[in-house]
Amino acid sequence: MIRCIDFLIALSGIRRFAVVLASGVVAALSLPPLDFWPLLFVVFPVAFTLLEGISRGRWLQAFLLGWMFGFGYFIFAFHWIGFAFFVNAQDYLWMMPFAVGGLSAAMAIYWGLAFLAVNAGGFRGLPLFLMTPVALAAAEYLRGVLFTGFPWAAPGLASDGMGAIAQTASLWGMPGLSLLVMLWASVWICIFNGRLPRGHRVMAAVLVLTMPLCWVWGSQRLTNGEVGEVDGVNIRIVQPNISQDDKWRDENARGIFDQLLEMSTQASMNGKPITHIVWPESAVPFLIDESDGSRAELAAMLASEQTLMTGVLRRDKNTAGNPDEDKVYNSVLTFDGFGNVVARYDKWRLVPGGEFLPFEWLLKPLGFRKVVTLPGSFEAGAGPLTFSIPSAPPVGFSICYEAIFPDQLIDAGNRPAWLVNVTNDGWFGNSTGPYQHLAQVRLRAIEQGLPIVRAANTGISAVIDPFGRYLERLPVGQEGIVDATLPQKLDPTGFSRFGQIIVFLMGLFLCILAIGVECNQR
Repeated sequence: MIRCIDFLIALSGIRRFAVVLASGVVAALSLPPLDFWPLLFVVFPVAFTLLEGISRGRWLQAFLLGWMFGFGYFIFAFHWIGFAFFVNAQDYLWMMPFAVGGLSAAMAIYWGLAFLAVNAGGFRGLPLFLMTPVALAAAEYLRGVLFTGFPWAAPGLASDGMGAIAQTASLWGMPGLSLLVMLWASVWICIFNGRLPRGHRVMAAVLVLTMPLCWVWGSQRLTNGEVGEVDGVNIRIVQPNISQDDKWRDENARGIFDQLLEMSTQASMNGKPITHIVWPESAVPFLIDESDGSRAELAAMLASEQTLMTGVLRRDKNTAGNPDEDKVYNSVLTFDGFGNVVARYDKWRLVPGGEFLPFEWLLKPLGFRKVVTLPGSFEAGAGPLTFSIPSAPPVGFSICYEAIFPDQLIDAGNRPAWLVNVTNDGWFGNSTGPYQHLAQVRLRAIEQGLPIVRAANTGISAVIDPFGRYLERLPVGQEGIVDATLPQKLDPTGFSRFGQIIVFLMGLFLCILAIGVECNQR
């Protein structure tokens, strides 16, 4: 082990950056659906040891090392985004390398700054392996909140393949899992570094032992995790599996609507009357709430006691009659059994480059455009809200991208009893994107202790209980329906009560520990 450490520390120049770039790419293999998370226990020690080999004060080298590590990680983790540019490739394909490469380069800046901060502190040995995960966790927090935030592919997502460890998301959420996964994956190497004092190696061993302890705690939570059903609520999810190439052609609108109507009225698969139907994001390619004929067809489809929740595009018309000034929203509308709108949720976290163009003043003159074609950008809604709907407990909604954010998923002042997530991952085919998206939705269920009903146009649709267990699911690329009863909610979890305060305290403890060890060894 000593020889390996010495070899890595001795690397310099291009070889050092090549190794850390490759380490970043390999680290991304830990994410769903591959779930090769044991590789993290190789590449994180490599990257942190390379950082240790950079002399204090060489900030640019430290920054570039962290940036290369992050760029390798994100370029692989985000490659699925490129699939969207093959839809209408003649117009958008040229933007793909700028979008995927530019986003990866921008996100890597956070990791570069984390490495710079650790180098500036002059940490070596065990303190470096304590402080670097903390610095990266802080960088991940900033990545999730600054410039609208984009927390996709946080290292904590690797916990999706770690079995019962994912249950600790109920305590500290994905941010805490990111901190712990990076700590566990790196600090173990200190146990076998004979140059470190015995006390440091024992301390590292104790920290590593918290991983199996978390697994035991999570296993016990699952063993005791019995969840009842909400009486009288039987949900149908409709997954029409309409390709993105076909979805927005005017001549297909009637056929798409007919398909959704037909699938919604099939006989119940579990023998219980269907009470609530969920269609995916932007289910029909027209403004359904403005069509009296379509609403009449919905009323004819629905029994008087049934409810439909569907993703739609909707607009608020300009009062002066100028259609270019209309406000367009990505929304979920809830229709009662008579075709009346009884609840309306407007998406409030919009997708950069998809639903609005960031830095439009700069990018638009260069020819860049949003992938979703509108005269302008989508309008943002008011934020997370809880709705009362017929014959069901209070519900909260999220649309597609919103489910990747661990914070502000629900109305904290009016906690819902369940969540509905509608999405259209048809842009991304059978890439890693839909699987990673589903894994993040699953973590939201564990974090909040709430069941989630997810309707996806091309998959993966699922019913997830408040422990993150899949009760039903439909794979990518398959047309079908899911019929399931609604699981009951749990009491508020630690994460839903306290948010990231627990993560902050964990990071503070590790900082104090690292500084104490550093001062002692000096």
